[in-house]
Amino acid sequence: MPPIVDPRLGDAEDDASSTKQRSLLAIAGSLLAEVNLLRLFLAWIVLIVLPGLLLGIAPLVASAWLETFSRALAASLGGLWALGLLVLAAAVAWIGGQPLFREAERGFWSLNALAVQPGYALCREGLRHLVELKTTRRANPDRMERLRAAMAFGGGILACGLALIAAALAWPFSRWVGHIADLAAPHRLIVPALANAVVVVGSYSALAALLWGVADATMRQPRDAARFDHPPPGRRTWRVAHLSDLHAVGERYGFRIESGRGGPRGNDKLAAVLARLDDIHAAHPLDLVLVTGDATDAGRSAEWAEFFAILSRYPHLAERMLLLPGNHDVNVVDRANPARLDLPLSPGKRLRQMRTLSAIAAIQGDRVRVVDPNSGLLGQTLSQALEPHRDAIAAFANAGTMRLSHSLAELWEGAFPMVLPPEPEDGLGVMLLNSNAETHFSFTNALGLVGAEQAHGLAAATQAFPRACWIVALHHHLVEYPQPAKAFSERIGTALINGTWFLRQLRPLEGRAIAMHGHRHIDWIGECGGLRIVSAPSPVMESKNGEASYFYLHTFFTDAEGKLCMTSPERIVIAGEIEPT
Repeated sequence: MPPIVDPRLGDAEDDASSTKQRSLLAIAGSLLAEVNLLRLFLAWIVLIVLPGLLLGIAPLVASAWLETFSRALAASLGGLWALGLLVLAAAVAWIGGQPLFREAERGFWSLNALAVQPGYALCREGLRHLVELKTTRRANPDRMERLRAAMAFGGGILACGLALIAAALAWPFSRWVGHIADLAAPHRLIVPALANAVVVVGSYSALAALLWGVADATMRQPRDAARFDHPPPGRRTWRVAHLSDLHAVGERYGFRIESGRGGPRGNDKLAAVLARLDDIHAAHPLDLVLVTGDATDAGRSAEWAEFFAILSRYPHLAERMLLLPGNHDVNVVDRANPARLDLPLSPGKRLRQMRTLSAIAAIQGDRVRVVDPNSGLLGQTLSQALEPHRDAIAAFANAGTMRLSHSLAELWEGAFPMVLPPEPEDGLGVMLLNSNAETHFSFTNALGLVGAEQAHGLAAATQAFPRACWIVALHHHLVEYPQPAKAFSERIGTALINGTWFLRQLRPLEGRAIAMHGHRHIDWIGECGGLRIVSAPSPVMESKNGEASYFYLHTFFTDAEGKLCMTSPERIVIAGEIEPT
């Protein structure tokens, strides 16, 4: 007698975190009911209050120190000697304080990414969403481009105004000059320090938002691709299979976090994709198989094991594969608790990063190179760079302690961008970025951010091969597509927060680069700011039982002027109704 509830078909628990099976309001209700208030308070202290206190107290401490030091020197040595010693002390402090300065700089950019850029992006996309809901269907592309530019400028003005209001409200409580007597009662500095931080961040946010609004309004807006190219006879071409968001699960009948029972069960759909790709490669060889993130559903060991078990059947694909991290691979996700919160000091996030880095190294470690942190130039292969740390990574994976986690922090950050050098030097290279924001909250795990360090590494790679063309690969979308969004959460909850800034960093590569990404699970090919952008559909996630899915093969070539061109993509359909074996 069969069971009343067939366990292979799942149940309501498999829909617990699904944004496609439950409304955003229902998930928000679960978040409020399940959030760990103590962890949330601690995270707020570590991520916001402490950096704010350090930022706000800096002018008070600096002014008190200068006052005391200058009085002592003036009393003992006199004017010129005091000035000379003060300059010498400042030089020693500058040289010796370089590590502290780097930490302060990193903290500033973290605060920038945590509050400033999201605030501007929220205002910009909010205005665009309101406008496009009423105008997209009846407006022509030229008008929509002007509207998006205007809304970017309007978003900058709105964010600037809000930031100035916050700074003005905090100003009466701020204090900028400290005295040595303040050290006797440091608790009295808490309020002025926090007020100082609000004034500094608010003033900076106002100026930055206005500048970003102007920059976004004056840049070319995204448009659908107008045409594709045709390679002349005899021209060298590169065939690239673009996969993304494969979401391997660790159970034979497992469901994905986002889709729940509305998506496919198990990994047979993934196996079918690779099997079809292997047949294509046998008939017409591929140059690259690019996977732009979310190879796994939650970054768990069992999911990576399943991914490798399937990939091991296709060694010819594995040796051509390039993989980069998606938010499901490295950020906190929990299929049962959308309010899951990892503390910033928790080793859980680092463990997911090391699993992903280990998997990436196993696939492409001997082929890609990383940027040398000392010289800023393209350096060792990824495998060579990780070799001195193999024992530490293995020990951390085994023990998962906070001490080992801290020692591996810079290893993950320094691994990106990974660069597949072009062959020959005027050929096609690939730059693999980590576009995942440092989030610790399951509800915000899909946000993206490309740090300044990666932009510097990208510039180093292009300088090393000035005649090459490039695929710039990342997980998150650089811009919102010029098409109506189903919900406002799509524009904000999954966004690359500084996408338009990063687009401007790619301007020197105009005509010589194509950006390829995943994350949205849908396909789109267009251009923005002189850069062609290619979004990959998910051949797994958007396939409900009984429905077909698809992915694309792209062919690239360079024209007589050395510009990178692409032909019309080849759509590969994967049959639906694939049951777990």
